[in-house]
Amino acid sequence: MTTLRAREPGWADVLADHAAEDATARRLIAQLGACEAAALAFCRLLERWARGDAHPSTPGGRQAALRHAADRVETALAGLERPLDRYLLELEPERAEGRSWYGGPGAAELLEWAPVLTRAGVRVSAVRVAQAYLELAVLVRALEGLADAARVDAAPDRSSLWAGLFDLRENLVERAAQDLRALAA
Repeated sequence: MTTLRAREPGWADVLADHAAEDATARRLIAQLGACEAAALAFCRLLERWARGDAHPSTPGGRQAALRHAADRVETALAGLERPLDRYLLELEPERAEGRSWYGGPGAAELLEWAPVLTRAGVRVSAVRVAQAYLELAVLVRALEGLADAARVDAAPDRSSLWAGLFDLRENLVERAAQDLRALAA
């Protein structure tokens, strides 16, 4: 599938190359792109607060900004379910056992958010924030790792791609959606 090819290979190209149907790949790529953008916005909002950048300028504004960011990511993740399920169904790996192509959380993702949230005047569960941040950071890092593998022509095989996408769906996406739903409420 060459219609989705970008100048420099990325994660979308890996998905497009292994897709059985162009339409399925386009839907999944679009929704994963929305998830990536929303996840980055959520994580960057929290990271700015951790650095002391109190934007928006009022605690109420910051509370609303966090709720909006959480809602945006939760909506993107909810829209990911059907295209990802369809892509996994169509992918049909040639062997039953592949290995996941993304790693677990690193030390940089393990942060204590309670002091940051208190300083920002935001009243939400610090545990939920920590879990959501961690899960979204892993999602973003997984996509970046897949893009890096594509750039050096070391993309995972069909079985490993399936295993990694399945792991993301089961271990990250569903849990992240629950935490984000609670934060957006």
